[in-house]
Amino acid sequence: MEEKGFATIGAVVEKVDDLVWGPWMLALLLGTGIYLMVRLRFLPLKNLKYALLCTVGKEKSLRGRFAKVSLREQGGAGVSAFSSLTTELAATIGTGNIVGVATAMVLGGPGALLWMMASSLLGMAVKLVESTLSVKYRIRNGNNEFAGGPMYTMARGLPDKRVGKLLGTVFAVFAVMASFGMGNMTQSNSIAEAMEVTFGVPVYRTGLVVTVLTILVVLGGIGSIAKVTRVLVPLMGIFYLAGTMGVILTHFREVPEGICQIFVMALCPGAAWGGACGQLCVSVPQALRWGVSRGVFSNEAGLGAAGISAAAADTADPVRQGYISMTGVFLDTMVICFLTGLAIAASGVLGSVDEKGQLLTGTALTIAVFRTAFGELGAAFVSICIVLFAFATIVGWAYQGEKAFEFLAGTGYCIWYRFFYGLVTYVGTVCSLKVVWDFSDICNALMAVPNLICVLWMSGEACREIQEYENRK
Repeated sequence: MEEKGFATIGAVVEKVDDLVWGPWMLALLLGTGIYLMVRLRFLPLKNLKYALLCTVGKEKSLRGRFAKVSLREQGGAGVSAFSSLTTELAATIGTGNIVGVATAMVLGGPGALLWMMASSLLGMAVKLVESTLSVKYRIRNGNNEFAGGPMYTMARGLPDKRVGKLLGTVFAVFAVMASFGMGNMTQSNSIAEAMEVTFGVPVYRTGLVVTVLTILVVLGGIGSIAKVTRVLVPLMGIFYLAGTMGVILTHFREVPEGICQIFVMALCPGAAWGGACGQLCVSVPQALRWGVSRGVFSNEAGLGAAGISAAAADTADPVRQGYISMTGVFLDTMVICFLTGLAIAASGVLGSVDEKGQLLTGTALTIAVFRTAFGELGAAFVSICIVLFAFATIVGWAYQGEKAFEFLAGTGYCIWYRFFYGLVTYVGTVCSLKVVWDFSDICNALMAVPNLICVLWMSGEACREIQEYENRK
């Protein structure tokens, strides 16, 4: 009876997920990206190199010289611009880059990867605007810390204060829910699965360890979170990319065919992909739906959560921090997700089935891909990467969820949010993966709607500031 109840809940959640991620949401996300990219005259693409240099404190002047820029620019109320970016990347570089890409390419075929890349290019414009506005309209809270994000942009920046307060509240509520779903339970579930499948560690033991570590890190607030992400994010990124390149080089002869299939299945209706033990038949709308939704899940462009981390930076210029925040989309999707998807496509494993005749997906598919290059060591490698990526996301989202909670309840109750957030980590390890992912997708969509309304409403102001910054630069 209890299992039937859970199955019913799962079916309801799945139907809601399909509804909120229907054509209207894809049109809203892609349409906003296209509108902003054109209105900004493609500055996010033109200034990508400049933005990457800003992340390490080196900016190219108009004369072609490089100048070292301090990463701590003003008075101690926040963290460095680089730490702000690594906190943001910690929240975005997670299982979406490994499990999420594999899931998208099973449900949407190899073509989903192309739509993931396309949406991320447009997402750079969205993230530049939303992060710029978040820094501009941030405040100092009662602890003399910066607090910002779309909820403050809506409440303080929109002309109609009542509408702004309402939209800000709606966004904050769904951001808190997303922190428990996308930022926490999805990640802890992936950690538990990886540890059980690869190393035979019981789920409850993994849950206890991850819960304790999460509480220890997040209790210190943005200071301790930034210290962890500043070290963990660069190291885990290099570690994972080295392994992924190993897979691609092992199958370098199959890379051209894999790239061809990515384009064919993204653009040609009725195309099919033949795997080692089966075949995937998907439509272009399926590829578009899963590519865009998993791309948003991975890089969070359009959700607004990145603006919360951007607002924590000790920077005097909102646009400069917006550019730094924008690079997160490029590094997350255009680099890590692309190489993951290319490795999957070239390996020939996509479309394979397990001993029960079911399609390999998620962690199991990624492990099978890395096994083709590294044997049994590949399973251990993927599991370690999932653990590192997922834990970084858990602690990164703890800050973003806390600031949304602070907007709703004030600073006095944040300590309780941190404890509860840590406890939810354990819940995620024992939940059904499908239900957790569907719930996370729903929260993503419900966050994106008020944020994109705000971004479009205030796009004129943001684009003027970005153009003025371009003239000064």
